[in-house]
Amino acid sequence: MPVLIAKIAVSAATYWIDRPYDYLVPEEFGDRVQPGMRVCVPFSRGNRQTEGVVLAMADGSKYETLKPILAVLDDKPVLTEQQLRLALFMRERFFCTVYDAVKAILPAGLWFQADGSRRVRDKTVEMARLAIAAEDAADAADRIRRRSAQQANLLDMLCSFEALPSRELMLHCGASRQALKALCAKELVTLYQREVYRRPEQPPEELLELPTLNEEQSTAFSGISRLAISGKAGCALLQGVTGSGKTSVYIHLIRQQLDRGKSAILLVPEIALTPQMLRTFSSHFGDEVAVLHSSLSVGERYDEWKRIKNGKAHLVIGTRSAVFAPVEHLGILIIDEEQEETYRSENSPRYHARDIAKYRCSKADCLLLLGSATPELVSRYQAEIGRYAYFRLENRYNAQELPQVRIVDMKRELHQGNGGCISSVLAEELQKNLDAGEQSILFLNRRGTNKLISCGDCGFTYKCPRCSVSLTYHSINRRLLCHYCGYSRRVDENCPECGGRLKYVGAGTQLVVEELQSLFPDREILRMDTDSVAPVGSHEQLFARFQKENIPFLVGTQMVTKGLNFENVTLVGVLSADQSLYAGDYRAGERTFSLITQVVGRSGRGSKPGRALIQTFTPDNETICQAAKQDYEAFYHSELQLRKLQNTPPFTDLLAVTLSGTEEELVVRAGHFVRERLEQLLGKQAAHILGPTPLAVVKVNNRYRYRVHISCSLGASVRSSLAQTVIECSTDKRFRGVSVFAENDPMNS
Repeated sequence: MPVLIAKIAVSAATYWIDRPYDYLVPEEFGDRVQPGMRVCVPFSRGNRQTEGVVLAMADGSKYETLKPILAVLDDKPVLTEQQLRLALFMRERFFCTVYDAVKAILPAGLWFQADGSRRVRDKTVEMARLAIAAEDAADAADRIRRRSAQQANLLDMLCSFEALPSRELMLHCGASRQALKALCAKELVTLYQREVYRRPEQPPEELLELPTLNEEQSTAFSGISRLAISGKAGCALLQGVTGSGKTSVYIHLIRQQLDRGKSAILLVPEIALTPQMLRTFSSHFGDEVAVLHSSLSVGERYDEWKRIKNGKAHLVIGTRSAVFAPVEHLGILIIDEEQEETYRSENSPRYHARDIAKYRCSKADCLLLLGSATPELVSRYQAEIGRYAYFRLENRYNAQELPQVRIVDMKRELHQGNGGCISSVLAEELQKNLDAGEQSILFLNRRGTNKLISCGDCGFTYKCPRCSVSLTYHSINRRLLCHYCGYSRRVDENCPECGGRLKYVGAGTQLVVEELQSLFPDREILRMDTDSVAPVGSHEQLFARFQKENIPFLVGTQMVTKGLNFENVTLVGVLSADQSLYAGDYRAGERTFSLITQVVGRSGRGSKPGRALIQTFTPDNETICQAAKQDYEAFYHSELQLRKLQNTPPFTDLLAVTLSGTEEELVVRAGHFVRERLEQLLGKQAAHILGPTPLAVVKVNNRYRYRVHISCSLGASVRSSLAQTVIECSTDKRFRGVSVFAENDPMNS
């Protein structure tokens, strides 16, 4: 008689020993164990109990002695066959374990705590309903009315409804719990538990008509919809200037898919954009919308996931992780502002949402739509060579002109004695907006007050003791803070080295707010960065206040650069526009162009004309001039030539092996081992290998970080060689204490 075997991915398995392990299914579990369920199993020599997910079932094993499954943790599979295949794809593509991939796919509410209990339980409400016919209940109410008016009132109310929450029923009737229990004892009323969903936001009662498309939008919609209903997997790029109405095209495409019985996923880059998008789409699709993002409570996120899995929601809106939403019959997957780096995960599994989206669309035979005013250069190139279908919206929806942009030379401001964040030109324009009752947005991609504090006499600067960065000064609590590890300390009155006078260098959003307050002391100013929006939902409250109360100034980091639509904003100021040009990354120019273009596009989105000022110390820089003209095509062609000279994407693929540890010398030695091993496996002709080189911030939280870069044509053999090298280095006793991982197209951080 064949024995039943489960092939299980174990959570305790590290990357170098990650594989399906065979476990014996005990007879008492019978047919309960199925692929996609989680189980508890013994692992390693010490038989430590750990979780695992069943990948497949088999009738036998090549191993003679097998350990048994100890417990089955799920009543039914939490992963479908397609999701299991996705987890295996992620393991091969992103150099992670299967269980790391599973944890990314499933919501946190499904996981178990140390005591074995679920992190989040299903929410239920006690319901009351009649246990007898309504006519009999009415007669019973008449008989007992003199003895107990409360019981009679409860019966009368239930005669009109199929069921009611018991608390609402008692409150409405002015009845006590004792009266309700008495009816249950007489078998006139039944109490039961009904599952309810924790909803982050309730949909509107009345739905709006679909937005009207102009001629340009209709042309784009027609072309994209033909691809979306073709039943073939494909990818399209929709490029539209800021304010061109890409969202309206999305709404029509999604409506088309829902009418066909399909589902849709819409990804947005920032949590701050989700509430605005949710309101827009809920007004057209009502209860069919589910939202997934990290600002939801664990319970809300779990319940939204259940609504999607149970088929009660067919449109999912969310940030990066929403790409894993368990929708059935996927018809279209849209990634808005597809150039944003927030779609890339910095923790294992180090995936890009676009890669997951491509995989899901290929398996579902549906369309992936990428939308942006400033597409990622690789995506634009794929459209140019014909791999992506390409559609353009070249004008704003309301036929309004793009903002008039002016570049302000900050060197000239310094010569005129203005060393502040706000130029005299910008201050004058801000005053004009105040006089006209219009609003302004100021963008600076650095939080805090000052970048660093230094001594003018001895040159001392405050450094983080755990990271190789200077501490940033925050004036609100007069503390110096490390934005990498969180270390903080109070600032001294004088230099701790020589007693000299301390100088405050560089500017952050807090300093901009202080300058605005000195210029316009009687005006309210809102600040939006990660320091000011830490509480859940506070970004939504800030945006609502800015719009409803017509607050004149909003100062923010890149949270304010995209997707926001405020009709009364007619002025945008970009402060320190050139600071992101010197990030030491081949994408620095692309990021700078995108940020400036996106934030300038927040101006003049209503009926009033918009304008923008870009403050820079390099006014002749080609990228800044192109961004000021909103000329994406000129930027694209010049940047493409530079990429070709650099041999960077889209002309090659980049990979990296990152190493970190507490001993710098040991990390460097491990890096040399990785480079030499890769040269042996890949060959110097097939791959260009550099390193090990320190990361931009070499030490974070007392760990030194180095990286080996690989430039080559990516294929299965390259990934296999990279995985083999990571495993060899991780298991080599000479490099004990060094963490090693590989990733595709790494970010320079």
